[in-house]
Amino acid sequence: MKQSSLDFFKKVYEVVAQIPEGRVTSYGAIARYLGMPRSSRMVGYAMNNSHNLDIPAHRVVNRNGLLTGKHHFPGSTLMQQLLENEGIQIKDDQVIGFKEVFWDPACLAQ
Repeated sequence: MKQSSLDFFKKVYEVVAQIPEGRVTSYGAIARYLGMPRSSRMVGYAMNNSHNLDIPAHRVVNRNGLLTGKHHFPGSTLMQQLLENEGIQIKDDQVIGFKEVFWDPACLAQ
């Protein structure tokens, strides 16, 4: 992997580490915060490679609140279970009340 990709992944992980418990954010919100608004897929690649890191990867969902990364967690429902343990409600692989539990990384810049 190129050094520039590794640097981007590291920045993604730094943002993800700051997502508060009981909140979620999206791939796109992270990409926008990092100044690369068209790189949400690259954020997804970073999350796919985060399995051995101590970051709350389960708190990153797609722009509609869907648990699109769930197949990267061991077992079929671990991502959902982790979110529900934090008080986030899930139905049909989607965060209920997504707007209410959404955390925007842009708040880090303030």
